[in-house]
Amino acid sequence: MPLVMGIDVGTQGVRAIVCDPDGSVIASGSEQFCETVRVGDTPEGWFEQNPEEWWSAVKLCVHGVLANLLNAGFRAGEIVAIAVDSTSGTVVPVDESGQALRPAIMYNDARAQAEARECNQAGQELTEKLGYRFGSSFGLPKVLWLKRHEPQVWQRCRWVLHAADFIVGKLTGQFGVSDDSNALKTGYDLVDLEWPIFIAEDLGIDTAKLPTVVRPGECIGTIASDCASQTGLSPRTLVVAGVSDGTAGFIASGASRLGQWNSTLGTTLVIRGVSDKLIRDPEGRVYCHRHPDGRWLPGGASNVGGECLVKLFPGAEYATLDESVFGLMPSGYVCYPLVRRGERMPFVQPNAQGYFPDCQACSQELYTACLEGVAYVERWCYEVVEELGARVGDTIFCTGGGAGSKAWMTIRAAVLKKRLYKPSVTESAMGAAIVAASKTVYRSLAEATEAMVRYDYVVEPDSKLVDPYEEAYRKFRRECNERGLGT
Repeated sequence: MPLVMGIDVGTQGVRAIVCDPDGSVIASGSEQFCETVRVGDTPEGWFEQNPEEWWSAVKLCVHGVLANLLNAGFRAGEIVAIAVDSTSGTVVPVDESGQALRPAIMYNDARAQAEARECNQAGQELTEKLGYRFGSSFGLPKVLWLKRHEPQVWQRCRWVLHAADFIVGKLTGQFGVSDDSNALKTGYDLVDLEWPIFIAEDLGIDTAKLPTVVRPGECIGTIASDCASQTGLSPRTLVVAGVSDGTAGFIASGASRLGQWNSTLGTTLVIRGVSDKLIRDPEGRVYCHRHPDGRWLPGGASNVGGECLVKLFPGAEYATLDESVFGLMPSGYVCYPLVRRGERMPFVQPNAQGYFPDCQACSQELYTACLEGVAYVERWCYEVVEELGARVGDTIFCTGGGAGSKAWMTIRAAVLKKRLYKPSVTESAMGAAIVAASKTVYRSLAEATEAMVRYDYVVEPDSKLVDPYEEAYRKFRRECNERGLGT
């Protein structure tokens, strides 16, 4: 039976899973990074990691997963393909042999703010075409910073790779190849499928140092002999181009067809969906990745989410609070449960402040109002993407910690007037495994996703709650307008 492996290289460690064509997890494992992985962190917002530590953790993780696979009655040779996902915006300069020349500059490193402004000025045509702006978290400003501030490294550099590219190179011996999901933040033109001219002409960056870009799922190579001996992987196993960690999480949600969307509700709220056209947002709330099957993945993120529960109900038993919610919905209160200053979506206001019910609300009512407030923000976000021209179907695929609350899912289904699906396995490694299967076991990513994603439960909108929540949502929007939120 053909098996596939997905490897997720995160910020704290590595996770890998092996699946069969039906999406059943046959073996899995994880390996935390050693403390020595972090180097060069500073109060000024510099964050660096040693990429060789990533590779050490990958080898240990894969070795353990293969041992679990053997115990389950399968062999490493049955793995037909592997895909890797990792953080978007992390960059690693390497030499001709793939040796890292310095620590990786991580996705959340803020040193390249001045370079980001220069990239926006030089790349205005690209950013207007694709509907986003470079920030210090993007890869291209970091590459420009390297060129300017570390000329000796730059001179020796053969390629500047993303984190997933580096691991793929270690697996195959084929360095200098990336996927368009990761290449987006390094300035790759997702429309014309090329590195734009301004990178070389205006920024002075030799684009020969940037990787060749292919679509996720395309074969890059097979397992190198030294990697096979170190990990136990078969030298016949294909390694295909992966995706960024965010895209992998989206794929694992089950959303795969036109108009299908994923809401990830954790500390904050992130939405992403499948569109047949590039969605441009002059206000900067939404930007697009390229879908591995050739469509577009518009998405955006709100600063609202489960963080409000952590702040307002520290140490609470959420399961107990959830039980009280069913008798209180709708609560009669409205709030914009933002506990930090600034909002990114459904509107961009750097100084926005949330609001909450007054002190007359008991703790159960306040808890219910917070769940409702997040649902109202979620609906507003979907209204924004529809106004921009994206199609939003009648089904939302829900991931993140918030999807584990039946009470919250009930509220969200009624507010959104959508059917909500809760996938069984939502980790990024599953998304990478689906990418690995997309052009080896299956004919497309959509076909692989529909075959491999399973669901714990489905929540339909409660007809008794839909109208009351429609009225409550209108009240919420009026209150936001009066407070200057989104105006």
